Amino acid sequence: MATTSPKNLQLPICEHKPEAYGGPSKDEVLALRKTYLTPGLITYYRDPLLVVEGKMQYLWDERGTRYLDGFAGIVTVSVGHCHPDIVKKVQEQVGKLQHTTTIYLHPTIGQFGKLLAEHMPADSGLSVSYFTNSGSEANELALLMAREFTGRSEVIALRNCYHGGTSATMGLTAHSTWKFKSNPSFNIKHALAPYCYRCPYGLEYPSCGLKCAHDVENVIKYETSGEPAAFIAEPIQGVGGAVTPPPGYLQIVYEIMRKYGGLCIADEVQTGFGRTGSHFWGFQNWDVTPDFVTMAKGIGNGAPLGCVTTRAEIAKTTTNRVHFNTYGGNPISMTQGLATLEVIDREHIQENAAKVGEHLKNRLLDLQTRQPLIGEVRGMGLMLGVELVRDRKTKEPANTETADVLELCRQRGLLLGKGGLFGNVLRMKPPMCLTKDDADFIVDCLDEVLPLAGRK
Repeated sequence: MATTSPKNLQLPICEHKPEAYGGPSKDEVLALRKTYLTPGLITYYRDPLLVVEGKMQYLWDERGTRYLDGFAGIVTVSVGHCHPDIVKKVQEQVGKLQHTTTIYLHPTIGQFGKLLAEHMPADSGLSVSYFTNSGSEANELALLMAREFTGRSEVIALRNCYHGGTSATMGLTAHSTWKFKSNPSFNIKHALAPYCYRCPYGLEYPSCGLKCAHDVENVIKYETSGEPAAFIAEPIQGVGGAVTPPPGYLQIVYEIMRKYGGLCIADEVQTGFGRTGSHFWGFQNWDVTPDFVTMAKGIGNGAPLGCVTTRAEIAKTTTNRVHFNTYGGNPISMTQGLATLEVIDREHIQENAAKVGEHLKNRLLDLQTRQPLIGEVRGMGLMLGVELVRDRKTKEPANTETADVLELCRQRGLLLGKGGLFGNVLRMKPPMCLTKDDADFIVDCLDEVLPLAGRK
């Protein structure tokens, strides 16, 4: 990788002054991690980054170096690190009551559930929520309810998907860099992903006739009993590299599933809460209504919080057996989730994601005309992906170059994510308080580093 020094790129002005760090050194932190924590924990960057403070769209390391967070702690920080309104409400709640389970009453959980229901499409019936601690738990619970409600067990997911790190949700994941060799299947089958840039049939939209959508019916007919319990999909595949389905895809799939008596689960862990800009929920971009909406990450702006929202008649299945979650719905997480949703509404976060996201995407598309490494720019709002290829005709994945880009951007004060089956997609999913100046910095930084990637 080239080691050319950064030029005159300047991060946008930030008035926040971080506190002086007085904790363990980075070497000490790394040593503690290597000695006492599982080696399964991964780190970004060849020289791991120690982050000690955050404010809105920015992070600081132990030396006081500022970074623009273009990845939002893996799409988790929705309205900004340490948003003052959220911090204040959580601090107040911590001083009153830190924990009580749902066997007792507490006001915030019901208030949060009501506000969530008000953000669902009108007449959808999506009004009953069950709060969990993570997206993995939320997806597990959606599968449980779908199977209990239908009396069936088989589930269909998509290749290149990611739905969590528990046993059942790992079973949902296939044809992905996150797939373990010993993945449990749990009666799960996989259909082809709507990955137009790398169409498995070698076709082009719209002349393809959305053949990938009809593959779901093939899976039902030839790989299952013909009686599926559910279909689960991300409206835009996140870890898979911001893979965005073409118009009509989800409509066809949902119609197929309902024809065979199955339920539909929208995994909104990354696409929800206004991130796609044009709509509050990702599924709304495709004119469909799921039977379940699963959430996490941006729902709590960094709190360990997840949720399943469904219709009342489906939610009733949890009474068939005792189902209990000690920390799900605890007052701290509920306070942070409710405060986050209130900030999203009050500060017009969805509108900002639409406006700044459009500006960022347009500048990335312009950058594509000058930078041959860029094969495709895709996504919506502030959920964007840039796929890097060594040759636009062969689409050979530029995975090592992508790793170089991440390192070079970090040197210049920009943190990005990467994903995709080949690890060659730059993932841009920043806190949704991002400004146009921040977006310009992202593109200007990429404009500088892309020609340097892959050099020895």
